[in-house]
Amino acid sequence: MPKQKTHRGAAKRFSFTKTGKVKHKQMNANHQVHLKHNKRTRRLRTDGIVDNASEARTIRKLVPYK
Repeated sequence: MPKQKTHRGAAKRFSFTKTGKVKHKQMNANHQVHLKHNKRTRRLRTDGIVDNASEARTIRKLVPYK
């Protein structure tokens, strides 16, 4: 049985916690940062967790070997 190819775009954008939850970067963190308050930019640096279970399932299928 040949190995499944990993979706490289998904592999670069998502990572996983130790418990298996899917982490993602926060949106609005790169563009026009000088207009945002310092507290907001600090909070945008942290990773978020994918809440939607069906989306998390799809991401796990796209990144099978991580």
